[in-house]
Amino acid sequence: MRDDIERLLDRLVHASVVERVVISVAALFAAILVGGVLVFVSGGFASCRAGLDLAGATFCYNPMQVYYELFLGSLGHPLGGDWTPMNYSLATTLRQTTLLIFAGLSVAVAFRAGLFNIGTQGQLIVGGMLTAVTVLFAASYVPGGFVGTALLVPIGVLAGAVGGGFYGAIPGALKAYANANEVITTIMLNFIAIGVTSTLLSWRFQDPDSANPQTRPVPEYAEIPNLPFVGFSGRMDFSLLALGFAIALMIAVAWLLARTSFGYELRTSGTQPEAAAYGGVDEKRMTVASMTLSGALGGVAGAFWVLMQHGYWLENVPPLGFDGIAVSILAGNNPLGVGFAALLFGILSSGANSINTATDVPPELVGILSGLIILFVAMPEFFRMIGRRYVDVGDPAPVRADGGEADD
Repeated sequence: MRDDIERLLDRLVHASVVERVVISVAALFAAILVGGVLVFVSGGFASCRAGLDLAGATFCYNPMQVYYELFLGSLGHPLGGDWTPMNYSLATTLRQTTLLIFAGLSVAVAFRAGLFNIGTQGQLIVGGMLTAVTVLFAASYVPGGFVGTALLVPIGVLAGAVGGGFYGAIPGALKAYANANEVITTIMLNFIAIGVTSTLLSWRFQDPDSANPQTRPVPEYAEIPNLPFVGFSGRMDFSLLALGFAIALMIAVAWLLARTSFGYELRTSGTQPEAAAYGGVDEKRMTVASMTLSGALGGVAGAFWVLMQHGYWLENVPPLGFDGIAVSILAGNNPLGVGFAALLFGILSSGANSINTATDVPPELVGILSGLIILFVAMPEFFRMIGRRYVDVGDPAPVRADGGEADD
């Protein structure tokens, strides 16, 4: 039995990119099939005026309609006659995708360094608040219009990266110099981030003109601009420039990890720490640097959440950092794969809203459907991670320096 499990893990660990894509697609279809059965059966216990009568029972929910709304509703129903690519549903999908690319990259960088950063949410919160406060302060010294946009947007994003990076460096230093478990410290720092930012908001930065716990809005020219003529409406809280920046950053992180000495040291310290130490890699420095970079990416997510979606920082921050963990696992911690995983999450999030609007399916059941899809698609990558980390699979037999087989 153990040999069979090891052979299966070995197959997963050494699967090619094409094989992994095929496995993910097969898992997606399996999740749709299981979810469809669940929706259909659940409809037999619901009350409705019209439905499918079968064997003396009335089934209220139509799985085909549910999946139509889930996948095509998230795009604004492209099969409809009056469809336009600049619709609100597609903007919602791409907005969620953009933010989750940043959050997923944050978690993926830490994973590649052998660290489990559960603190992306806290780093996002800190980075978002520092963005709002910095932009509000700098706006007093910067002219408006195009010049203000060109100066304040980069300043705000940089402030978010600095805030998130600093907050990520804290658990990195604790791990490196005190051997504190980064899982525990990042979880605790999430709660600290919520408490500290809420206190600062009520003490100094609360908008006096709003009853909601939020900062004053940043100037309109300090928000992420959209592309003229081909962009979405400003009321949709999404910018194609933000998505373009997220894709560029995704490619840059992939290049950093694959083509630079820093990326090599980061990956080696995560997969083979003994070999990295033997090769002269400073493990403590790399731990702090990796968590700092991871936190900076989380802070960038907070910056775009403020400057693109809201225009101000508010206390009720959505769990983008925790979703980033699932995005990273789904992508196999591959920076380029993070984009596709984030798009799937964006579709599920926007499609769930479409289901709630167009059908009588309860939101709890919609959440179960989304969870099933994520679970089925992510499990093969999860087992690949287990195989790489905990099981000695696929290792070649030891050899002597002259190429012969080593003696036992």
